[in-house]
Amino acid sequence: EAVSGAQLIAQALRAQNIEYMFGIVGIPVVEIAIAAQAVGIKYVGMRNEQAACYAASAVGYLTGRPGVCLVVSGPGFLHALGGMANATINCWPLIVIGGSSDRNQETMGAFQEFPQVEAGRLYNKLSVRPSSLEVIPAVIEKAVRTSMYGRPGSCYIDIPGDFVNLQVNKSSVKYVECCLPPPISMAEHSAVSKAASVIALSKQPLLIIGKGAAYSYAENNIRKLVELCGLPFLPTPMAKGVVPDNHPNCVAAARSTALQHADVIILLGARLNWILHFGLPPRYRQDVKVIQVDICAEELGNNVMPAAALLGDINAVTQQLLEEFNKRLWKYPSNSEWWKKLRGKIKHNEERSKGLALQKSLPMSYYTVFHHIRELIPKDCILVSEGANTMDIGRTMLPNFYPRQRLDAGTFGTMGVGLGFAIAAAMVARDRTPGRQVVCIEGDSAFGFSGMELETICRYNLPILIIVVNNNGIYTGLDANSWEEMLKFGDPATCVPPVSLLPNAHYEKIMSAFGGKGYFVKTPDELQNALKASVTDKQAPSLINVMIDPQSERKKQEFPWLTRSKL
Repeated sequence: EAVSGAQLIAQALRAQNIEYMFGIVGIPVVEIAIAAQAVGIKYVGMRNEQAACYAASAVGYLTGRPGVCLVVSGPGFLHALGGMANATINCWPLIVIGGSSDRNQETMGAFQEFPQVEAGRLYNKLSVRPSSLEVIPAVIEKAVRTSMYGRPGSCYIDIPGDFVNLQVNKSSVKYVECCLPPPISMAEHSAVSKAASVIALSKQPLLIIGKGAAYSYAENNIRKLVELCGLPFLPTPMAKGVVPDNHPNCVAAARSTALQHADVIILLGARLNWILHFGLPPRYRQDVKVIQVDICAEELGNNVMPAAALLGDINAVTQQLLEEFNKRLWKYPSNSEWWKKLRGKIKHNEERSKGLALQKSLPMSYYTVFHHIRELIPKDCILVSEGANTMDIGRTMLPNFYPRQRLDAGTFGTMGVGLGFAIAAAMVARDRTPGRQVVCIEGDSAFGFSGMELETICRYNLPILIIVVNNNGIYTGLDANSWEEMLKFGDPATCVPPVSLLPNAHYEKIMSAFGGKGYFVKTPDELQNALKASVTDKQAPSLINVMIDPQSERKKQEFPWLTRSKL
């Protein structure tokens, strides 16, 4: 019995328990998508390969098993590189399957010919091309396994165009079973007891929870550790919700103070990169002791020599620490000077934010908008957030109560991920937690990177609420009058500030053009009404375009946002 390359690919993906595929079809990969649907894989046709690849990578983070991004040769492959890099840098499993030129036309200047396997090596853990149809199942198993084992990341499989419809006898195919779940490694006992001793001697401890902890489903053990030891904790942006943001030990509202004065820091699946200011002074004490827990040996010791290095799965190692502290019965006193200092700072910062949120002035500020969003969106919704100010202020003002329910620009600081992430989250939620809403909060500039995915959202009728926080620009914008004045000086290409976008752009009309619901709001009342209507109507996609003060910024701080404290 004969089987085609396309069928082999689809069957092999299904055998590896792959559930979702995102992409844009064309020559030579159309048949692969059709074959995938035939074996029960859900295929979502997107409008740009970049967004398709972001979507597939988010599936990997949300489910622990890679999504697949399917692209055509040459330009299609190249547009997906952003998603591969973003997945690998965020440590999320992803499979990208790219069509390439027919083998007999290589070096001849074939249609969309490009050295895809070589190019893929820089962005992926594995970049391979099966040498024959017979080995396709084995190659796909290796790619899926590699994407999930150790530190997760992206893997690329190159499929020559002539493989897709080529037939081979089933009996000669090397079929393989589904790979085993990733093995769980634990830290060595000496490192665990060293870590416990350092923590027990600390005067100003701080636990930092990273998205690696969310990925390893460590929420129950981490919460037990926080409560058993009475530790203050700080989540990195995407680890919000591993322990709920409203937990009494959460010190996110005193982030700078907590980092600057902690004498012992426990890193659980978080890296000392730019997001955590590299673990170096002046943001940290010169003599801070770092206890590092990570799945990746090469990460241990980056930027700061650790006082204890615990190599292993975050959930398993947290369990080891729990067992150690159950023996020691040590608890950090809740009446310490450190807790007093942190609580004082939290109170001060929360009052300041509250004051900003309750301002009555129009146009609204970011703080006012987020205040109303927080009041009206469901507590268990999946939050997708991207933008500069939109993401930064939203992170401080919108709480997460459950793990893996915040997706944002991540370690790579990628703009344009929002709609792809929201589509992935909605597909996964539809299958696993029906009724859970996806709320995607976008800056107006961030929205523009993949705004056409609104058509995808409407085509699959995904109940996503998109809120565009619109300040007419990147960081800041101009109001309509200033814009008109500016145009009097001549050609906009020479006189309009590079950060400006068109004032009062009606993004909501794009949503209504595709059959979703669009709302244009300028006042708190209009915002509340639009939010209530969107949250109630769980069936249809909606977009609320919220006009805010074009000059609205974060709390009084300098303009270049990268130098500002990530509050």
